[in-house]
Amino acid sequence: MQKVGSISILHVILLSMTVIGLKNHVTIIPSLLKSAGRDGWISVFLAALVMIPWLFLIVYIHRSSKQLSITNWLNTEIGNVPTVIFRYVTAFFLLLMAVFTMGETLHWIKATFLPDSPLVLMILIYSILCIFLASTNLQTIVMVNVVVLFWVVILGFFVAFTNIQVKNYALLIPFFEHGLEPVFVSMVFPASGFIELLLFLFIQQNVKGKFHWYHYAIMLFILHSLTMGPLVGAITEFGPHEAMKQRYPAYEEWGLVSIGRFIEHLDFLSIYQWLTGTFVRVAFILYIVTDLLQMKGNRKRIWKILGPAFFFLSSALFLIDDQMFLKIKGDYFLIVTFFFMVLLTCFLLIMAFIKKEQHENSKT
Repeated sequence: MQKVGSISILHVILLSMTVIGLKNHVTIIPSLLKSAGRDGWISVFLAALVMIPWLFLIVYIHRSSKQLSITNWLNTEIGNVPTVIFRYVTAFFLLLMAVFTMGETLHWIKATFLPDSPLVLMILIYSILCIFLASTNLQTIVMVNVVVLFWVVILGFFVAFTNIQVKNYALLIPFFEHGLEPVFVSMVFPASGFIELLLFLFIQQNVKGKFHWYHYAIMLFILHSLTMGPLVGAITEFGPHEAMKQRYPAYEEWGLVSIGRFIEHLDFLSIYQWLTGTFVRVAFILYIVTDLLQMKGNRKRIWKILGPAFFFLSSALFLIDDQMFLKIKGDYFLIVTFFFMVLLTCFLLIMAFIKKEQHENSKT
């Protein structure tokens, strides 16, 4: 008998488009262009191929845990103290992921649309909105995501097709311009987004039915496409060298949008895409944090503990120089995220193997 949860697998797929899609569509592009140049799209393709076997490991963990809450499952396997350590370490790193997403978004707002607005006020308003959504429930987050994602997708196709008139696909060649090494090294950037599919194991107890490998394959394919779109667009519209100099290539592509001779300057539409994507991504990650810290459903604790922590950590990012933030994010945090998720996968995989061995020994 299949476990009946509160959301469907389709909802999870749609969540992946927003939660991870924002990172792969926007955040990793500057680092990828800087590292691999015009061959960045090859790095994305190879990273997606390499991640395919990893999908089966995630499905194996999902089945071994019998779709229980990951923390409850670990508690029965390794006891309370190791599980508490796991919960707090994972929750702290996920909180950092949410903080960096918030920081990058507000850096972009400050640099493009609201240079004179009080930064503290912007952080406060957006923190309140994200904490409010995270303190509700998973069904609410899913409903909000479905509503906003529809227009995000429409606008994404709009900018892609409108800019066909200025794209020059000859700029994608020659292949392997600087050899194979930059291509292989740069695979870590798209992979740091793809590997965040692991996050959906933390809500598996709320999902109707079981995950199969093809569900994760669909999400990986969508994320691959969401990464390829703005990356290839930036190279073919600006050229690899100019695209490498841009801080926000996905946003700069909106500056080229024009319809006929009289309709242009439509880059304000990108505000909706970026802000709604950040809103859902941050709220979803914070929702998982509340679950790991056993605050879920306790709004008073969330507002008293998690809210201030998120606000002050987000504010602290703006004490460092703008260029230093971009360097930390691109050269360090994306790579650290990838290896942290790899370690998390290995840990859960070991727990799954131990459970299998114990089950077989008990049968014997």
